[in-house]
Amino acid sequence: MSSVLISGASIAGPALAFWLRRNGFDVTVVEKSHALRGGGYPIDIRGTALGVVDRMGLLPRLREAHVDTRQITFLDADGGHVASLHPESLIGGDGTDLEVRRGDLAEILYETVRDDVEFLFDNTIVTMNEHSGGVDVTFRSGLQRTYDHVIGADGLHSTVRALTFGPEEQFHRYLGYCFAGFTLPNHLGLRQEAVMWNEPGRAATLYAVGSNESVHGFLSFARPEAPFGAFRDPQAQRDLVASVFAEDGWEVPGMVKAMREADDLFFDTVSQIRMPRWSSGRVALVGDAAYAPSFLTGQGSSLALVGAYVLAGNMSNFDAYERTIRPFVEANQDLVDVGNAELFPGTPEALAARNAALRTRATIPAAPARPEHSALTLPEFPLLSP
Repeated sequence: MSSVLISGASIAGPALAFWLRRNGFDVTVVEKSHALRGGGYPIDIRGTALGVVDRMGLLPRLREAHVDTRQITFLDADGGHVASLHPESLIGGDGTDLEVRRGDLAEILYETVRDDVEFLFDNTIVTMNEHSGGVDVTFRSGLQRTYDHVIGADGLHSTVRALTFGPEEQFHRYLGYCFAGFTLPNHLGLRQEAVMWNEPGRAATLYAVGSNESVHGFLSFARPEAPFGAFRDPQAQRDLVASVFAEDGWEVPGMVKAMREADDLFFDTVSQIRMPRWSSGRVALVGDAAYAPSFLTGQGSSLALVGAYVLAGNMSNFDAYERTIRPFVEANQDLVDVGNAELFPGTPEALAARNAALRTRATIPAAPARPEHSALTLPEFPLLSP
């Protein structure tokens, strides 16, 4: 039985483990966090990815977890109403898309494979040495093992990618924005809705799903250069965000205070990973580690699910994995470009134009689903049935 080590237990890792176990592989998943992270901000599953979760038998559970955001309200700098729209008016859709909390999806995937897969939490890969017989791996805990293959499903700042292909900076395509996400009390009483406040180059968003006791807060802002030095320094992240929003009104001061005190702060750049290859020898990458599209596309989790399925069907031929999925990946990555995020206009003129467009869009039917979301027809593989 071939052995596979997967680094990362968020979305792509457990999804890949699901398919590999059903094709007879011995699978271990290593995760640097001490446990799965529950809850979290909403993510979307749409297009081709819906076919993947249907084949996994998870569609009914994910429909139950659907958070069904009803409305997104946009506010001006003074907190005045600009427009309120259904999400599909912004991103398109045909009513079949799913929106679930990231942690809920991760938990469902984990529950599906935990009895058949070994999970090593609170651990990570330190070194890898590939040879003719496999890949020797040393973990942070001191554990040493040899695997037939190692797969990096460990996100934008992938350790497996760095060890195999070199520093992140050569593949990191910064799109010009940073964001901080955290939870805070829902004193506005929001429910199944989001509210976004804008100044040129800055946005503050409150996103309410499920229980109305707390909301997800997001502080997003334009910045010419990616703050690589802050990626592993939470205090530097808090200081940077606070300085950007120091003079702003509406609910922003309270959000900055909550961000300072949050124990679940998630800070990152709005970026993509663009690589000429996603594999080398016995090592391959999947999901954000290989082709993060950025959250502006709304396709990160969908690409992870589709990529895991295609990779599992091509474990003996990584070239076929890349040929099959690359056009789909690039079509979705190309949905956004550097500095052109519609939600975060950088100048007063661009913000005024966006607001005018939103007012118009609120009066017309929802846009059709984007063809890029379904640009890949799932191939058939001789995988075992769920």
